[in-house]
Amino acid sequence: MSGENLSSAQYIQHHLQNLTYGRLADGSWGLAHSAEEAKAMGFWSFNLDSLGMSVLLGVLFLFLFRLAAKRATTGTPGGLQNFVEWIVEFIDTSVKGSFSGRNPLVAPLALTIFVWVFLMNLMDLFAIDHVPRAAEASGLHFFKMVPSTDPNITFGMALSVFALVLFYSIKIKGIGGFLGELTMQPFQAKSIPMKIVFLPVNLFLETVNLVSKPISLSLRLFGNMYAGEMIFILIAVMYGAGWLLGSFAGLLHLGWAIFHILIITLQAFIFMTLTIVYLDMAHQEHH
Repeated sequence: MSGENLSSAQYIQHHLQNLTYGRLADGSWGLAHSAEEAKAMGFWSFNLDSLGMSVLLGVLFLFLFRLAAKRATTGTPGGLQNFVEWIVEFIDTSVKGSFSGRNPLVAPLALTIFVWVFLMNLMDLFAIDHVPRAAEASGLHFFKMVPSTDPNITFGMALSVFALVLFYSIKIKGIGGFLGELTMQPFQAKSIPMKIVFLPVNLFLETVNLVSKPISLSLRLFGNMYAGEMIFILIAVMYGAGWLLGSFAGLLHLGWAIFHILIITLQAFIFMTLTIVYLDMAHQEHH
């Protein structure tokens, strides 16, 4: 990948393409060398860059928090311990404010989601050319280092939250209570004939409401981060349009990077908060 040999459109398409592994047209398995090859691989393909960065950042999160726990002291805390304690206190306050049930899983889950999503979003602040060029030098055609700009990653996290919501909805309310929520709300009636009339309507509305949770959760994060990455790429294109636009691009780059710090933090917070709220709803029994 050489910016001098690519048009603006090719440059943008290159930076938006994942490093995809799957079944090639000849039946063998390997890496896609173009967007068309990646698309032809279909559902059973893997975006190795998104998966690799997600795992790497997850390990980094565990390493830093384990290191802080091992070095924790009752005396004057160090910088890392202060930082970790601040995050834990922030998460604890958020959970207490949004979750009314009792479940020891919720706070650790919220902490993991917030820090992990934040780290994935943070990758968007790295210079967009350095990693792809390093990957090209290693023989890889593509490499996207922001996992949250990959809908496969955001949907995977959202579906995991959705599975927990379904699990606790059935565990707390029972299958009958869970099905009752789907069929007896929002329209209610005392007579049996009217209950039967409202049942399909309620089932349709509540099913849409239930399914919309993981979809909105994943698309909100993906959409915001993808848009942010696209703006960085467009600014990078301006650097090759002469010194005047290049100078203006430098100011835009700095301003957008500063503003983007708020976006990446806010998106991690929203994903965490909605997870807490959805789990709280799963623990509430409606009569």
